[in-house]
Amino acid sequence: MSIVWTILIGFVAGLVARAIKPGDDSAGFIVTTLIGIAGSLIATYLGQAMGWYQAGQGAGFIASVVGAIVLLFIWGMLKRK
Repeated sequence: MSIVWTILIGFVAGLVARAIKPGDDSAGFIVTTLIGIAGSLIATYLGQAMGWYQAGQGAGFIASVVGAIVLLFIWGMLKRK
């Protein structure tokens, strides 16, 4: 059940990250959602590896938004080339 919760949080986090991140993004709704989900998953597993979260515990909303913003910046850099 925790992976489903992580995906749902990631969906919302991707939308919030897109609204927070400055600049013109050419990524569509689906790409933004997938980046948000990936950011949430990365925040969850990185947080577990660092000892911030216990096994089976998902990342919080703020960590998911930060992970999504980082991935949106990376996505923007890749799209420029």
